[in-house]
Amino acid sequence: MKKIMVVDNDVDHTQTVKQILDGADDPYEVICAGSGIDCLKLLRKIELKNEEIPDLILLDIMMPKMNGWEIFKKLKENSTWKNIPVVFLTARTDEFAEKAGSFLAVDYIKKPYDVEDLKKKIDKILEKSNPENL
Repeated sequence: MKKIMVVDNDVDHTQTVKQILDGADDPYEVICAGSGIDCLKLLRKIELKNEEIPDLILLDIMMPKMNGWEIFKKLKENSTWKNIPVVFLTARTDEFAEKAGSFLAVDYIKKPYDVEDLKKKIDKILEKSNPENL
């Protein structure tokens, strides 16, 4: 089962994404983090327990204390996490954010999004990142 981490300070949104992905044809294990700090703590905890790291991170940009750009940078600086595909899933829709996010991450999805489109994009990303498909 693929593991997806959803990082967003909006608890309603993380729970909605969790429900969407739990109800998918191929359900995922969904881990929710309410902040960038929580994201990094969870990843460290997973690493210490020698558990499987997430196969994908859905990351909001606009969060207090540590925004999505900062989290992305920290992920890429860590040798264990740097290859986890990241999708920016955000309400930030300005041209700079969209271009930078599309360049840095594997995808940039604007809120609100179409549920079926979100599931298809996630499936496609996970299929591409599966070593068996390379």
